[in-house]
Amino acid sequence: MTQSRQSSATGSTVDAGARVATILLVDDEPHVTEALKRAFRREPYEFLTAASGLDAQRILERHHVDVVVSDEQMPGLSGSQFLSWARQRFPHTIRMILSGQASLEAAVRAINEGEVYRFFLKPCNPTDLMVTIRQALATKRLEEQSRRLLHEYQRQAALLAKVNQSAPELLRVNTDELGAVVIDEADGEGDLADLLAEMELAMKRS
Repeated sequence: MTQSRQSSATGSTVDAGARVATILLVDDEPHVTEALKRAFRREPYEFLTAASGLDAQRILERHHVDVVVSDEQMPGLSGSQFLSWARQRFPHTIRMILSGQASLEAAVRAINEGEVYRFFLKPCNPTDLMVTIRQALATKRLEEQSRRLLHEYQRQAALLAKVNQSAPELLRVNTDELGAVVIDEADGEGDLADLLAEMELAMKRS
């Protein structure tokens, strides 16, 4: 198995708190992956490379990968077969494919089986690929943020439902004749303390 890891933050300003995106380049011709790494040397990415679909499978099982760029025609697993496997095992990894032959059949297979984000023809323009990777990563970050927000909303909704079931008086709002909210500090003081403690514990677990 051929594998290399390269930090490519030279010339770019990267938020120290942000995780650097990892790009996996898969091609049985090493000069192709090396040329792409040189073209992306100023991009804030880390690179992994594989010379076959089987090598790439092993890398994906050991490393977190944000984007996979794979050649189509390789010995053993084709690019579309490898990306189809990657889609099933690592559905949130962005998948792109390079092909030296403008075959409609290959493009349809890659789209249907691997659900590729973009299909490129060789020789690929590195600038086009670089821009596409940037766009794909921006989309991926938005999707991840949406999933986190949805998870947080569901967690809080479940917590409120639990509170409403066990102590509905805590969520009941009393108002005076002018419509102002009236809070009786004596009522439910112990339940409120328990609720705050439970919410704090839930936040620590999240």
